[in-house]
Amino acid sequence: MAYFVLPGRGKRVYRLAVARRIVDATARGPRDRTAPGLARRRTRVLRRALRPSRRLQIGLGPWLRALPARLPDPALTAALAELDPYVRVAYVLLRIEGLPKYAVRDQLRELRVRDPWPVIDAACAVSIPVPHRAERFDPAHLRPVRTRSVLPLVTAAALTTALVGVLIHTGSGRPGAAAPSLRLNAVPPSAWTRGPRTLDAWPARGDLAADRAFLDRAAAAWAAAKGGRSPGGGTAQLLYAGHAGGAPLALMRRGDRVARYAPPGLDVVTAGTDASAPIALGGGRYLLAPWEPAPRTLAGAALPARDGVVAPAPAGTPCGRGPLFHLGDRTLGYLGGPRAAVLTYHSPGYAPGGAPAAPARLGPGAVRTWNRLGCLEPPRSRPVTDAMAWEFWSGTLPHGGAPASWFCTRTAYADGGRAGASMLVADRTHDTGPCDARRPVSGTWWQSPSGRWYFLAAAASGLVPRVRGALGPATTDHRLLVARPERGPNVPVAVTAAPR
Repeated sequence: MAYFVLPGRGKRVYRLAVARRIVDATARGPRDRTAPGLARRRTRVLRRALRPSRRLQIGLGPWLRALPARLPDPALTAALAELDPYVRVAYVLLRIEGLPKYAVRDQLRELRVRDPWPVIDAACAVSIPVPHRAERFDPAHLRPVRTRSVLPLVTAAALTTALVGVLIHTGSGRPGAAAPSLRLNAVPPSAWTRGPRTLDAWPARGDLAADRAFLDRAAAAWAAAKGGRSPGGGTAQLLYAGHAGGAPLALMRRGDRVARYAPPGLDVVTAGTDASAPIALGGGRYLLAPWEPAPRTLAGAALPARDGVVAPAPAGTPCGRGPLFHLGDRTLGYLGGPRAAVLTYHSPGYAPGGAPAAPARLGPGAVRTWNRLGCLEPPRSRPVTDAMAWEFWSGTLPHGGAPASWFCTRTAYADGGRAGASMLVADRTHDTGPCDARRPVSGTWWQSPSGRWYFLAAAASGLVPRVRGALGPATTDHRLLVARPERGPNVPVAVTAAPR
């Protein structure tokens, strides 16, 4: 790869020797054979091959003596030499290395190519009348490169560095420890295709993912955060760096915490480790997992997404909470917090049993329900993974009341916690306390239009509500129990459900 990317000047033997010298230089020190380590080494090789230093020609004898007996095809070498350097890189990665286009795009961004797609298109348009698969060299048959030991030079450099460090430390005269340094690691674009689909496999995306100066500022800002928000030193995962909404933004992760850096501000939240929950970038934009299908609007139209970021899709409610978009067979919504949650809905005729129902896209009626419930539900500061709304009873309230629906909602959090609540939604909303999402039943005191008080209770399909307390005779019709108080409203009443 280094040989074909090198500028097309000089004899092939010298180019091949320089190419091997570049590759050997990137292999010094501990070998990191992980996918991220190999990707970083490939980037270093390409950078040096694109702009080879003249110093590589000095002392080239050991590499010339270690050349293989057979050299690469001169026709392919000459044809590649005519291409623009970055087009040559794209061609080599696509046609010789066999990388997919999205991986070539990310590699070009690592090489600081601002707009890689025209470069990739130009490489795809190249027609070279030679075999596109280059013959690879078998490492077992390559002769070793014998050079002088570099130990004296390394030792001298280490001693010099230590001495300079001591002089700087003693000469600074400033008390206190420096802020810890944080290094950002980027996962290769194809890592999620070769292992488990976890948040650790999310690649770094965005047009600033190769902007080292911007990334250094983002990492320094998080490392210097106060009040326990700093991750300390070490490494963090870069999830996104780009212009989301026109402004630069970096999204970094350490464990279950995510930091959003948008100069000059920094926001650190606990976001959980759910691998498939989109992460909020602000402004109605969300970063999707790399394996997700193309998003769709709630009306079913295509929703633009670039570099994994969904175009603005804010909830269509006054409070900004509610359904957002469809993603495959799921409907995502915003209930507060740093992640989008999967929203599900059960109609009054739903009867639980057997295996849990798989998530399904919300239909128009379910979207309207969640548009209403989104603002009735309290804002969630914890990361929510999914939220279910079961409309377990609907009908008309007695004694001149309005049409109403009784809901049982269940919210699941990324930390494993759950919360259930019920509410009666009519001309106004009545908070009716906790709810068991497996056997919904609930009750509340209610005042009729005539001013008289009643106790109402309802249960899900297949169940009958039962009450115990200071109530008069009760009647039950279509799973709605209605009772008058014996002494007055707001006395304690226990509500249960029994099989019909």
